[in-house]
Amino acid sequence: MLRGVSTVNLWADDVEAAGRWYAELLGVEPYFRRPDDGGPVAYYEFRIGDHQTELGIVDRRYAPPGAPTAPGGAVLHWHVDDVQATLDRLLSLGAEPYMPVTERGEGFVTAAVVDPFGNVLGFMYNRHYLEVLGR
Repeated sequence: MLRGVSTVNLWADDVEAAGRWYAELLGVEPYFRRPDDGGPVAYYEFRIGDHQTELGIVDRRYAPPGAPTAPGGAVLHWHVDDVQATLDRLLSLGAEPYMPVTERGEGFVTAAVVDPFGNVLGFMYNRHYLEVLGR
């Protein structure tokens, strides 16, 4: 039934600033922008990672009614080759710690931060990731 991550949406009050921040973090520019009726950008979309997953930065005005504005809930973890280096990079760009670097068993390490726009960004090293990717 669930065949893979299609789009991950993050909310931001300042979509322009969030778009710039994620472009710097990811080292790529968004491939898609949607203006809000000719006004400022209301949505940026990046394609990232080994599966070219869509990462959307959405104006918080379009969040579902009652959506929380504080970090919490589910944490999606992106695979990285070096959790500590990723954490250091994110903190240098202004992210705040959320979950410390944590060993979850041999070959499994996780951590998470809150980006400057209030979204949780999880990342992990999973020793099986490259094996699964190669299939």
